[in-house]
Amino acid sequence: MGGAAGPGAAALRALLSVAAGLLACGVASEYDYVSYQSDLGPYPGGRFYAKPHQCVPIPADLRLCHSVGYDKMVLPNLLDHETMAEVKHQASSWVPLLNKNCHMGTQVFLCSLFAPVCLDRPVYPCRWLCEAVRDSCEPVMQFFGFFWPEMLKCDQFPQDDVCIAMTAPNATEVSRPKGTTVCPPCDNEMKSEAIVEHLCASEFALKMTIKEVKKENGDKMIIPRKRKALKLGPIRKKNLKKLVLFLKNGADCPCHQLDNLSHYFLIMGRQVKTQYLLTAIYKWDKKNKEFKKFMKKMKSPECPTFPSVFK
Repeated sequence: MGGAAGPGAAALRALLSVAAGLLACGVASEYDYVSYQSDLGPYPGGRFYAKPHQCVPIPADLRLCHSVGYDKMVLPNLLDHETMAEVKHQASSWVPLLNKNCHMGTQVFLCSLFAPVCLDRPVYPCRWLCEAVRDSCEPVMQFFGFFWPEMLKCDQFPQDDVCIAMTAPNATEVSRPKGTTVCPPCDNEMKSEAIVEHLCASEFALKMTIKEVKKENGDKMIIPRKRKALKLGPIRKKNLKKLVLFLKNGADCPCHQLDNLSHYFLIMGRQVKTQYLLTAIYKWDKKNKEFKKFMKKMKSPECPTFPSVFK
């Protein structure tokens, strides 16, 4: 396994070392095929690799897991993604959530499934880690119209067996990063790569000015003045003039971009039932270097084509 900075990576390396010892097996060497069958429990896929597995480098463009703390992964992974292209496309849906820092164990939990470390037997995330990440991150996901997906149901993961963890279960509360009161869709870094990630994860994108912001049923309702579609997605052109956006659960959390409505915005979103939800908002700032980089990338963004794992 390769080195990585940070206490989280060090903790993960230590726990994986313990797991390897308890499993009485060595780490698989590069491009080795490994297989093991066991009756240790009814975990996802069983406690064995059902298909020949290969140990491959984690590519730099697998952004969800490239910095997780080890540099090689098993393929197919523990979510039954058989090709690296599928892993990258599916994992990309989670990168915006990772950037919200809703729980310090989010990356370790997700990567233990998307990019599992090379061992002779599969080691799943601990149930309590799944529950801690779910309980911290699902409220953030709900701002974007998502709920914790069925494929990550926590009761399928081991409770008392060898498993991937970050810290002791009773340490999750004190080790969780301090949250922000800002509405999650408004808490965005002005970095070109991050903006592209939001663009790819969203169904539509608009350049617009805002006429008015109201509160309605716990949401912020955003009424456009001028709008230009950059990516229409589910929005029909004939409905563009009557378009109203909603910041889900955002009635009482601050969105600093909306403090000044005198300029243009880049707004991205997705449709949930009959509502168009705002998932990211940026000031349209042509003088900003990162925004100018984004505008160049926007002409031909490399976006995933696989369906979102949340659906």
